[in-house]
Amino acid sequence: MVSVGVVDEPINQAYDIISTGALIINLAAAIMNTYDNLNARYGTCFSIIEKVTVAFFAIDFLLRLITAAELYPNNKTFVAMRKYIFSFAGIVDILSFIPYYLPVFFPSGAAVFRMFRVVRILRLFRINAYYDSLNVITEVLSSKKQQLMSSVFIILVLMVASSLCMYSVEHAAQPDVFQNAFSGIWWSASTLLTVGYGDIYPVTTLGKFFGIMIAFLGVGMVAIPTGIISAGFVEQYTRLKELGDFAAEQDVHFIEIVLKAKDRWTGKMIKELGLPSNAIIALIERDDDIIIPKGNVRLQAGDVLVIGSEALKNGRSLHLTEVNIGEEHAWNGMAIKDLDISRKMLIVMIKREGRSLIPYGDMVLNDGDVVIISDFRKR
Repeated sequence: MVSVGVVDEPINQAYDIISTGALIINLAAAIMNTYDNLNARYGTCFSIIEKVTVAFFAIDFLLRLITAAELYPNNKTFVAMRKYIFSFAGIVDILSFIPYYLPVFFPSGAAVFRMFRVVRILRLFRINAYYDSLNVITEVLSSKKQQLMSSVFIILVLMVASSLCMYSVEHAAQPDVFQNAFSGIWWSASTLLTVGYGDIYPVTTLGKFFGIMIAFLGVGMVAIPTGIISAGFVEQYTRLKELGDFAAEQDVHFIEIVLKAKDRWTGKMIKELGLPSNAIIALIERDDDIIIPKGNVRLQAGDVLVIGSEALKNGRSLHLTEVNIGEEHAWNGMAIKDLDISRKMLIVMIKREGRSLIPYGDMVLNDGDVVIISDFRKR
């Protein structure tokens, strides 16, 4: 419900709605509290709203901390809790409620702690988990962070260089404005990133000419990160549309199975299957209809399930070999347990008359069988 629940489950949707609603109510009360007339009439109500919603944020943090092992299933409980606390979401969750209680212990820092309460608005980024349009923003910034950092570095270098140059040109004419080498940082920042604010400006002919050149450079510098982000959006949307490319990039493999009446999954709901955390049912095909695999969907005989899971990692490889059993083949009529094969090889499946059979020791191989043998080893 808190960390990795199925989004379509009613209890998970209810919790998400309550969590988002508490944040919106908290922010609305904080904004309205800044108006003197509203504060005079409803100040007590605003204080109660903040107290209740902040208490909810604290409980939410504790629940997410307790369930951190579900969010990081490959780590031990303590390691998972530590990873959550120091993650971006964990830091935002802590700052959502801690600044409200800190003035009780440190009264002198009340003004500073109140400023940190603004961080709770970042909790709205949890919506990214449910809406692809918002999630694309995070993915683009993450995938293009190297290029963005390079463009920011170039802007900072130009900012410092233009500040030093403007000091050299304007110090004699405006000693009170350009007092030292770094006094022009504000001018260079406003000129490079906007068109200047007019509070600091060159008055000499050379300084004005230099200011024009910096303004032209600023247009180009701002266009660089804009182009990077725009290109990232185009690439990301293209990947989302092409399932094959997406699966290959993420190392996800899909298999297709057809449920039969005697299968254990037939008649069960998806949430009752107990699938591993790294495996999902991507879609269900039933009578030429495509069904979204929600948690409360009950599987039926004849359903076609497309199941996705991670590909083999850590340098491991799985080599599959098909052995066709003919009438003259040495294995024809022999039980699997009596076959003379290497211990490093494993019979994983028997194809017989269009069916896929799970091999067992007493199974006798027949003419026409196809034996699937795996040779599993590390590179």
